[in-house]
Amino acid sequence: MIRSNGEGGMGRYDIMLLPRKQDNKMPGIVMEFKVRNVKREDTIEDTVRVALAQIEERQYDTILLEMGIAKDCIRHYGFAFEGKQVLIEGA
Repeated sequence: MIRSNGEGGMGRYDIMLLPRKQDNKMPGIVMEFKVRNVKREDTIEDTVRVALAQIEERQYDTILLEMGIAKDCIRHYGFAFEGKQVLIEGA
């Protein structure tokens, strides 16, 4: 199931993919999208790190954990944009 801009932890995630079955072996995915802010971030790599840090700091995976998804089955992806350049990193 796909959810967007839902409340999770202490904020609102951009996109979350939830398994249809509440099975702790099925993966869950949290995605955060950021456009590079040249005043705060030196590189697009900094921007993707900010996106991943936001997922952790605001505990967006709380919903998945409450569903019984094991922490090691939850994937975090940060998407950073700068013009037509895109960088995606996962944790």
